[in-house]
Amino acid sequence: MNQIIHASPKVRKFARQLGADISQLKGTERNGRITEEDVRNFIKNRIKEEKNPLFKDEKKKLEFDHGEFGAIEITQMPRIKRLAAPNLSESWRTIPHVTHHDEADVTELESFRKNLKDNFTGEKKKITPLAFIIKALVNSLKKFPNFNCSIKDEESYELVLKKYFHIGIAVDTEHGLMVPKIRNADNKKIEELSIELKDISEKCRNLKIDKKEFFGGSMTITSLGGIGGTFFTPIINPPEVAILGIGKIVERDENLMLPLSLSYDHRVVNGADAARFCNDLKDNLGQNFAYKLSF
Repeated sequence: MNQIIHASPKVRKFARQLGADISQLKGTERNGRITEEDVRNFIKNRIKEEKNPLFKDEKKKLEFDHGEFGAIEITQMPRIKRLAAPNLSESWRTIPHVTHHDEADVTELESFRKNLKDNFTGEKKKITPLAFIIKALVNSLKKFPNFNCSIKDEESYELVLKKYFHIGIAVDTEHGLMVPKIRNADNKKIEELSIELKDISEKCRNLKIDKKEFFGGSMTITSLGGIGGTFFTPIINPPEVAILGIGKIVERDENLMLPLSLSYDHRVVNGADAARFCNDLKDNLGQNFAYKLSF
């Protein structure tokens, strides 16, 4: 017979945030009711046990020294990666990830983009493909609002439906991966987006971007297009519920195909939703949309 755990939703959430298994706690209140103080004491005791060699598990005792097998070098993980690591681990541990893979035909988009010229000078404009992808993504988010939301409370499963469109952009730097936001992307023209993308990327690489720019996103785009590769499984950036991975454009049967990898939180988004969302995104990137908008 399962043991009944007496704890309020607030205490359960508090325990979950601290990584405490509430079924292992003994409550000090009447009928064994668990309080926040019980959770704190549990965590304190666990930390003491981990620091005490007598309490280390057998696996840790038997762990080998890598230096036994040859020359090694010990180096420190970069600070940005150390800061991101707990968030990535928590995301993968707590969110049921599913990744939907697809391809968008961007033949016409790329032809249009590469032939853009300044109306006054006649010189070619350098607009990054990512600016078009942002615009296409925003259009799909407007049509599928469940992708532009966050889970407010995991006890009641209330959803926060966002009316804004702040798109996170994963920027690869020597310090680690950083994800600043393009604010109000729905109100910006493609040329504005291209300029802002270059600006925030430089700020990230020079560590001159404000910390608040990493919060309050709708959905994130992570692109490997400039490096290579096709499909992968990007990790969701909580509290967002989806992330779009972009691969390198490949030529197939005289068409240019853009690999899409959409990871989503299966608690909020189901497979049919993801397929419809990707179909809409493909239309937006294809001949039905987006790149013909004004600059």
